[in-house]
Amino acid sequence: MRKAVIAGNWKMHMTCEETRVFAAAFRPLIEDLPADRQVVIAPPFTSIPTLSRHLAGAGVSVAAQNVHWEEKGAYTGMISAAMLVEHGVSHAIVGHSEPRKYYSETDEQINLRARTAQRHGLIPILCVGESLDQRESSETERVIHRQIEQGLHAVDPSSLIVAYEPIWAIGTGKTCAAEEANRICGLIRGWVGHDDVIVQYGGSVTPATIDDLMGQSDIDGVLVGGASLDPLSFGRIANYQAPAG
Repeated sequence: MRKAVIAGNWKMHMTCEETRVFAAAFRPLIEDLPADRQVVIAPPFTSIPTLSRHLAGAGVSVAAQNVHWEEKGAYTGMISAAMLVEHGVSHAIVGHSEPRKYYSETDEQINLRARTAQRHGLIPILCVGESLDQRESSETERVIHRQIEQGLHAVDPSSLIVAYEPIWAIGTGKTCAAEEANRICGLIRGWVGHDDVIVQYGGSVTPATIDDLMGQSDIDGVLVGGASLDPLSFGRIANYQAPAG
């Protein structure tokens, strides 16, 4: 049975001191977390050591928000997989819509990041998703299939998480209907070709939507943005209660 992965992406939020305060408030909220789920948090690079230290022993995995494909070199502002592993990082987000949009990341670059992450023992969280224009033009399936096909070339599907993040639902307050998100997640699993691959949903996930989302058959977790910055909110999400049946 696939284990649910509840991940928080802090983006460019949280100083080290704010991270320490968050950890102190969040830790008691996950002391009795059910064994069928895992919590992962991706803080800014500067806060990784602080988060690792203050949530040590709490069962929370630490992720990076990106990783470069080269081992080392003249890549100003970048960070390597070895640098992340040294600080106890276990996961790395690759292909998020924001780097795709703001830094023109290509599927080829994203694939290199995912492969490098795996080579160093990191689990890549590959983000895929369509824009509003693409959805309204009935291009959703074509776009995501291409992102999967090119982004996962030579990537081991047994050590992988795929996050379906419809771009039109990220930070907008709009949430893809749970049934539609489930349909797309099911398609993604088929395109990956590995029944046990973990497929998350991300896009304005909140305490109000988490139970319904996690009650779906093909949604194995969530990638949470803004709601992961508040310990009470993210604690409620981590302690979701999927509807029976």
